[in-house]
Amino acid sequence: MQLYNSLTRKLERFVPQAGNEVGLYTCGPTVYDYQHIGNYSAYVRWDTLVRVLREDGFAVNWVMNITDVGHLTSDADEGEDKLEKGATREGKTAWDVAEFYMADFLHGLRLLNVLEPSKIVRATDHIAEQIELVKKLEEKGYTYVINDGVYFDTTKSKNYGELAQLDLKNQQAGVRVALNPQKRNASDFALWKFTPKDKKRDMEWDSPWGKGFPGWHLECSAMSMKYIGETLDIHTGGIDHLPVHHVNEIAQSEGATGKQFSRFWLHNNHIMVDGKKISKSLGNGVLLHQLAKKGFDALDVRMLFLQSHYRTKANFTIGGLEAARQRRQSLQAFADLRFQTIDGGLIDKAAFIETKRIIFEELQEDLHTPEALAALSDLVGGAENGLIEPGAKEVFEHFINFLDRVLGLGLGDSGDITKEQKTLIAERDTARQRKDFARADEIRSQLLSQKIELRDTPLATVWSRII
Repeated sequence: MQLYNSLTRKLERFVPQAGNEVGLYTCGPTVYDYQHIGNYSAYVRWDTLVRVLREDGFAVNWVMNITDVGHLTSDADEGEDKLEKGATREGKTAWDVAEFYMADFLHGLRLLNVLEPSKIVRATDHIAEQIELVKKLEEKGYTYVINDGVYFDTTKSKNYGELAQLDLKNQQAGVRVALNPQKRNASDFALWKFTPKDKKRDMEWDSPWGKGFPGWHLECSAMSMKYIGETLDIHTGGIDHLPVHHVNEIAQSEGATGKQFSRFWLHNNHIMVDGKKISKSLGNGVLLHQLAKKGFDALDVRMLFLQSHYRTKANFTIGGLEAARQRRQSLQAFADLRFQTIDGGLIDKAAFIETKRIIFEELQEDLHTPEALAALSDLVGGAENGLIEPGAKEVFEHFINFLDRVLGLGLGDSGDITKEQKTLIAERDTARQRKDFARADEIRSQLLSQKIELRDTPLATVWSRII
């Protein structure tokens, strides 16, 4: 399998560090508000990665975090904690806000048919581990304390910023992050933030340095190393995490262990909405429940994501989502053919075997989902008249199961139609033969009300479910 490694800026053959065991960590959401489709696109991308790795025979330990404390509104470690901000906005405690939006996020993952990670871990459940990590860094001379917290001195980190190719020597103070006058360097970041003396926070803990809360970057290092090990096989996240969050993870993790933190780094690009980046000021953060009210299924959204490569910017429009829904409907109609093979069919089992090979090769080549879907569309186009050989039925079933394993579109979730519905189709065929088109149309309408659509082909009447 070939993956594009952001660390080396090239496509590399992926080989785990230990047998077939893969330790994969994904940066999860900050649960202070609803997740928009741009947020969710990342988890569909990494779900596809996990699916393909497992199909390739790897055992994947997939760990995802939930940021429920410490993510400030500024990369400069300034401003309000997003959970505290959410609490003020809604008149609830930060704990209540975190619980509500975490539950909503996990519900969205289920709707999108994202596999459940091996472990979903919360920052607030791992305060002790984060404090221990700061202690290690302190012992090794990486930290210093100023009025508002404990900071990491980036000048003491070997190759700091290499992942993002940062030029720290020429970086002006305050260009990437606003400069706190007490910070030694503009790029230094908070490991532990102190609670202001005149304030009581919903979320705060005692520490050797004073009451407060962990910095945002700290949790990912502490939790990923606890559940995977000191060196990860793959670390995934959004491209916006690359220049700050991920370089800071590397610095603190490698500073503590002296080992490479992650061998592969994968980053997904942005989802644009009508050609513009999703922004609160523009109010264009489209939500899954808003799309559901417009009649779209979350799997239509998944299909839309799969139609673009994870490393390219993708544009969301309602028209594009409608096209994705129609494409998914076409695939569902194709999958339904496995229940209605026809003597004299033109598509035999060799076509399924060859298409499976092409699809899997495309997915193994840095998750080329658009090309994989194109190969599938070529096969579907040849089956428009339901011409499937009976001898290909078993291979067809395996093919649909394969598609569901790697693409997660749920094509095989629905079974055959009922005996009564088959009887109605046979009655309609008889009515058409005797030119009783009124009765034939009546039966078509009856089945349509049951979300069963009929197509008349030269060899037979073909049915498909309306999704």
